[in-house]
This record gives sequence, C-alpha cells and structure tokens, in this order.
Amino acid sequence: MTITSTITRHLTTPPAALTGQNLSPDAIARAMWTIVGEPGDTQAGELIAAVGAADALTLLCQGEDTAPGVDLTSLRERVLPRVVDSAIVAALSAAARVGAVLITPEHPHWPAGFADLGAHPHALWARGNTALLVAQPSIAVVGARAATGYGEHVCMDIVGGLVGRGHTIVSGAAYGIDGMAHRAALASDGQTVAYLAGGVDRFYPTGHDALLTRIVTDGVVASEMGCGAAPTKWRFLMRNRLIAAGSNATLVVEAGWRSGSLNVAGHAATLGRPLGAVPGPVTSPTSAGCHRLIKEFGAHIITDAIDAAAL
Repeated sequence: MTITSTITRHLTTPPAALTGQNLSPDAIARAMWTIVGEPGDTQAGELIAAVGAADALTLLCQGEDTAPGVDLTSLRERVLPRVVDSAIVAALSAAARVGAVLITPEHPHWPAGFADLGAHPHALWARGNTALLVAQPSIAVVGARAATGYGEHVCMDIVGGLVGRGHTIVSGAAYGIDGMAHRAALASDGQTVAYLAGGVDRFYPTGHDALLTRIVTDGVVASEMGCGAAPTKWRFLMRNRLIAAGSNATLVVEAGWRSGSLNVAGHAATLGRPLGAVPGPVTSPTSAGCHRLIKEFGAHIITDAIDAAAL
C-alpha cells in the first residue's frame, strides 16, 4: 500500500478503532498526526494552521515542495517514513483497547491554556475523567525525582491544602515529587491530571503502573503522543510545556540545579504563568534549583498551601 493510499483510506474511511467517538475528518487527521509526527514540530503546526490537519497530510503525500508559508521538504522527510499503515492501525487499535479518548481543539475538554503555546499539540489522547483537563483552578506541582524526605513531606502538606481549597493537581507522574503530588491529591480525595511523554497505553515509569492505573480511575492521564509511542528525552521536554500550559500556575517543590522540573518552570515563565518555589536548606543540592528560581526568575517563595493558593 502506498503512502498516498494509506493517508486517503484513513481520512475517507474512519478507522474502526475511532468509529465510536463520532469524530470529524479534522479530528481523525489529528489522531493520525499524533502517530506520524513529533511534539512541538513548528513546521507541522504552521502547515496545519494554514490548511487544516487533513489537507496537511494530503499535501505531504503530493509532489509540491511548498505550501502557504511552509517549506515541505524537511517536514516530508521527517513525517513520511512514519506513515506506515500497520503502525497507524496498531496505534489506533491500542487506543481503543485501553479506552483512550481523542481530545482535539474542537472538544469541550481541550485545555484553553494550550492556545498560548506556539506549537500546541495536534490532539491529546486521554484516559479517565477528561473534564479534569479543564478543571479550574489548577496548579502544576513538580520537582526532583531524587526527592528528599523534606521535599516529599512539604509536597504532601501543600497538595493536601490545595485540594482542600478546590485545586486540581497537575504533574508528570515521574518518581519523587511528581509521584508524591499525585498520591497526595488522591489521598485527599482530590482531582489530579498526569501528562505523559509516551502513549497512554504504556505507563511510564513502569514503577508507577499502579499509581497511573488509579489516576485513570480517579483522575485523568493524557498525552499528545499516539498509543505505543515510547518516551524520549525530547518528548519529556515537550510534555513539560503541556504541564505548564494546562495549569493556572506552577509550583516547584524541590529541584537540583539542573533538574528537569526547571524546564517546566521555564515554560511557565515564558507563558506568563505565576511561578512559585519552595525554599530548602542552603546546604541541600536538591533545593538549589528552587533557590535559583527565586533569585534569577523571581519565583514566589512558597511555604504552605496558603502561599501556593495565592499564586
């Protein structure tokens, strides 16, 4: 089967795995983009904005090298090798198997904050209560994977207080502070959102399989990657922009000087979202990143849930 016929077949005949979701042609095309594209691809985003998701795929299969304001040559080199019928069918079938729902910009549960992203996701795959993706107010709580007892204790206390004030807790399900943020929200009978860097059918990290399974039941797990996609360093960095954009504010509880959670903070600052950081012992390397945010980025000093809610 040729690339052109693969695209045409999926666009004109909705894949069986998506027939129950009553999706528009644009939504079906966006589902395919989550499989054949990479997050944060500016050229793909510009092309979709110019001609629509379906026509963007069609243009890539044709011979022209240009589209309205977009050079298709490099984009075609990145995308077309991934347009494999068996891979597309496998990803969509995996989504149907785990009950993943496709959320597009036309869906009522599409986070409004994504509009602030230059290259926003084409779509989200979500499992759980998708209404939580737009729940207000929401706050991202992130931090070091190698969290200390101090960091976990402070995280638990602050998240419990935020949940009691009606906040939805957003994080990335990583080890350390992220995992504690989700657990504390669930333990307080609160709402939590976990954004993943890979497909929602393959939980990562694997050590948080039970935690993510519970979030699917009592919260929502979402990703801009199609099912079957493995997390990569780039996808983690792009996932971080969703955590920042999908929240009203961002709180870094504990972070080393080069912690990945500082990337979330950077996105929040770029987007103009309020940013907070919990101070720690000046001798603790796991608080050096928080102190850096306070000194260099003007992050608000957060010591309790009252401070965090004030963000």
